[in-house]
Amino acid sequence: MAPAAFDLDCPVPLRNYPRVLLAHGGGGRLMHDLIATLFTATFANPILDRAHDAAVLDPTGPAERLAFTTDSYVVRPLFFPGGDIGSLAVHGTVNDLAMAGARPRHLSAGFIIEEGLPMETLWRVVRSMRLTADRSGVAIVTGDTKVVDAGRGDGLYLNTAGLGIIRHSLLIEPRSVVAGDAIVVSGDLGRHGMAVMAVREGLQFDSAIESDSAPVASLVLDLLDAGIELHCLRDLTRGGLAGALNEIAATAALTLRFEEASVPVRPDVRAACEILGLDVLQVACEGRFVAFVPQHDADRTVECLRRHPDGTHAARIGTVLPLPDGGVRLVGTLGVERPLPMPGGEQLPRIC
Repeated sequence: MAPAAFDLDCPVPLRNYPRVLLAHGGGGRLMHDLIATLFTATFANPILDRAHDAAVLDPTGPAERLAFTTDSYVVRPLFFPGGDIGSLAVHGTVNDLAMAGARPRHLSAGFIIEEGLPMETLWRVVRSMRLTADRSGVAIVTGDTKVVDAGRGDGLYLNTAGLGIIRHSLLIEPRSVVAGDAIVVSGDLGRHGMAVMAVREGLQFDSAIESDSAPVASLVLDLLDAGIELHCLRDLTRGGLAGALNEIAATAALTLRFEEASVPVRPDVRAACEILGLDVLQVACEGRFVAFVPQHDADRTVECLRRHPDGTHAARIGTVLPLPDGGVRLVGTLGVERPLPMPGGEQLPRIC
């Protein structure tokens, strides 16, 4: 039998965009459409179809599974309060592994370097990656280096992949979310996006806003050690809390309801967002995640997270309702409930 002809027609709704936009990488509706209609549809397989931050592999049996993930980093500027592109790359990769309940172990690192980048800058990034990897309990065991023409690479891009070990029987993913689950965030939101934005635009606020970039694997492992039944975890990167909740609601085919007043946000971060006309619920974090746990585990989850320095502002913010395909519902500070749609694009491009 002759192989099927390759369909050159661009899938809907991508044919409406003859060229890639920055918003296609922003964690919102356009990125979701791009992934779903182009990548997921083309590469479809049972592991990819689970739509989680890390793929869970089962090479040796259920007693010990592997988590595998990859990511790329194009943040501008390369250095910002609380971190840099190197520490960000390590944190982002180990955090994706942690979202599957894995203990991160090994990373790869790919460097795409623009000709003319100061060698001192490259050394600072490399050194930062080493120190961050050491603190995160992982080793960078393989990598690659490419140099592109001046004007073609914006200084430095990084690509990382990570492997972690899963030593529990839980299936931590969006499809494990059930009606009645409590929704918990691990800390205050919005600091990473505001820290990068302040440097990029030369803004100064009354108080210093540093990125929340940090590894979260130890928080997740503490929850597992406490016997908490984790149903789903998702780190709050591109698209922020709004993007993550919409992705999970779509995959779980349930309705998520949360209260705006319960979401922890520092006053200076909230003020900065208001000045810039940004929605803090869409601003990316790099050391925060949302957890879905049974109601009876909700208080213990918050208590466990608050014992960790990066989880002191953990809070329960909402509940999963037994309403199919209802998306995300936000109860505002005045008590008015409204739909919270998937973000349309990226408020702050190039922040991760």
